Amino acid sequence: MDDMTGVSWLRDEDSDLRSMLQALEEARAAADQGEVPVGAIIVHPEKGLVARARNAKETLQDPTAHAEILAIGQAAEAVGSWRLENCTLYSTLEPCPMCAGAILQSRIERVVFGASDSRWGAVDSKMNIFEPGLFNHDVVWQGGVLETEAAGLLKDFFREIREGRPRYDGKAEDGS
Repeated sequence: MDDMTGVSWLRDEDSDLRSMLQALEEARAAADQGEVPVGAIIVHPEKGLVARARNAKETLQDPTAHAEILAIGQAAEAVGSWRLENCTLYSTLEPCPMCAGAILQSRIERVVFGASDSRWGAVDSKMNIFEPGLFNHDVVWQGGVLETEAAGLLKDFFREIREGRPRYDGKAEDGS
C-alpha cells in the first residue's frame, strides 16, 4: 500500500492536527478582538465541520461565552439535535468546569485540546471530570495537540496586556 489510508492512527493524527489548526485560527481571531485567545471547532463524522467559535465574553458581556459553549450551540443547531453523539470538539485550551459540563450534557464523544489550564482545567489539570464511569456518558480526551502554539498565543496575549499594549481597544478603525 503506497499511501497511508490504511493506517488509521496516522489518519486520525493528521485529522487532529488539521482540526486544531482551525481552532487556532479562531483563537487568533479572538485575540485580535481583545478576547482571551481560545478557539474551538466541532467535527461531525458525516457532516464534517459543524461549528467554529472563539471566546466572546468581552464582546457579548456574557460570562458563559466561552469558545466551547458557543461552538456547542452552533453544532446543535447545525445537526438539529442537542445530542452531539459521535462528534469531536477541538479546543485550544483545556475545558473549564462549565465547558466540560456542557460537553457531557451534549454527549460529545471526544475532546482534543491544545494547552493545559493550571487554573481552570477540568479535564486533567484541576479535576478529572471525564473520568470513565463518573457520569452516564464517557468522553474520550487527548491533550497537548499543538500545545506549544496554543500556549504561546495565551502567553503573548497576557504579556501584551501586562505591558499595556492590548491588541484591541473596542473602537472601530474609524475611531468610533
